[in-house]
Amino acid sequence: MMKMNESKAVVVFSGGQDSTTCLFWALEQYDAVEAITFDYGQRHRLEIEVASSIARELKVPHHVLDMSLLGQLTPNALTRSDIPIEQQEGSLPSTFVDGRNLLFLSFAAVAAKQLGARHIVTGVCETDFSGYPDCRDVFIKSLNVTLNLSMDYPFVLETPLMWLNKAQTWELADRLGAFDFVRERTLTCYNGIVAEGCGECPACKLRRRGLEEYLAAYSLPVLKGAGQ
Repeated sequence: MMKMNESKAVVVFSGGQDSTTCLFWALEQYDAVEAITFDYGQRHRLEIEVASSIARELKVPHHVLDMSLLGQLTPNALTRSDIPIEQQEGSLPSTFVDGRNLLFLSFAAVAAKQLGARHIVTGVCETDFSGYPDCRDVFIKSLNVTLNLSMDYPFVLETPLMWLNKAQTWELADRLGAFDFVRERTLTCYNGIVAEGCGECPACKLRRRGLEEYLAAYSLPVLKGAGQ
């Protein structure tokens, strides 16, 4: 285990809009940054390649951890291609993966301690969170305490997007000088299509709506045909 570096962060990194924005944010905030991506048998597996490519381009050390057990434990639309992406009224979306953020952040914390990083950055958000319980601020605060107690280590879970809607997330990416990069290089789509995505899945619709709101606020043009 390395000696703890107060200005080192580990970013939980999927290669999507939110985590890529968080990666740029971390690079601005900390002296040293590493990224961790989880392979949990996701149907949009291209995100692992996208994450690796982005990390390589930004010269960020990148670790891919095998979490395939998660896909075996919980049937959902992100790990089973035969389950449609949908949401029934009054229930969680079929894309919800039980325990995903709990396990991702716990394993990221184990890795962060070995790497000597105090900060763990994640793109969870309570403003646009689709009802996912593990994206709530109260969960993050609770887990932060648990991680510190379990490993006797002063972790800080950082959530720069927690209180931002998607339009504000685009605004943050723009402020960080990453707007075009995030728009053209990331993979948010549940169907595994880079950039504007399929335009039909919930992730694409949320991303698209936020982009249009942000561009409209500054009277910026939307690319014709994008997202169609």
